[in-house]
Amino acid sequence: MKPKLMGVVNVTPDSFSDGGLFLDADAAVGHGVELVGDGADLLDVGGESTRPGAEEVGVEEELARVEPVVAGLAGTATVSVDTSKAEVARAALDAGASIVNDVTALRRDPEIGAVCAEAGAGLVLMHMQGEPRTMQADPTYGDVVEDVKAFLAERMEVAVGAGVAEERIWLDPGIGFGKTLEHNLELLRRLGELRGLGRPLVVGTSRKSFIGKVDGSAVDERLGGTIASSVLAAAEGADVLRVHDVAEAAQAAKVAGAILVAR
Repeated sequence: MKPKLMGVVNVTPDSFSDGGLFLDADAAVGHGVELVGDGADLLDVGGESTRPGAEEVGVEEELARVEPVVAGLAGTATVSVDTSKAEVARAALDAGASIVNDVTALRRDPEIGAVCAEAGAGLVLMHMQGEPRTMQADPTYGDVVEDVKAFLAERMEVAVGAGVAEERIWLDPGIGFGKTLEHNLELLRRLGELRGLGRPLVVGTSRKSFIGKVDGSAVDERLGGTIASSVLAAAEGADVLRVHDVAEAAQAAKVAGAILVAR
């Protein structure tokens, strides 16, 4: 078990965990460099919050937030841009990013597929029921794992149809995106079933509200829950862990990996 670690670089004033901390481009670049020093293999730069209830950000504002940070981090590590807008994706790829992380899986702006295809970029497709402003209103599934699996398979077909090479696609079950506590726990418990899709799995549990629903912890008290859920996700087949606390996640993954290999 040796998952890659994707460090979170939020260039936003309203992200649920670290909004406003790195809104300044230089501060965000410095944070990204620090995360690489802590063990991040990738850096995920985002300029629009996707927390429940978050408001949309205009293209110009998102570009102003993201582009200088991506340019400043290019060459430091593999950089992905967390966006659902083709114009932002194109500018970030031009600035040095090599992956687009689209939480809407090409539903908000299908042109992202063509942008990634043209650039030969990687593409992360995430499951989300609804959209950020409404996704937690009343999430409902038949079998959450089967439903998420079917959705990701369908969105992968759309991406391939847009010209994205299948080997450049990663899939994310979208922990916390249009899901109840039980939905999140069931997805993590049965994560291995998504391996049947044949693509690398990206899992982000870092500091999310489902942890607080388990133990009542506030957003800044969820490191233990993040570590537990991330390590178990890796043991179930997650290839990439998207985390805020990279040093702690790196240590946990290393120790867990050593134990599992020794079994």
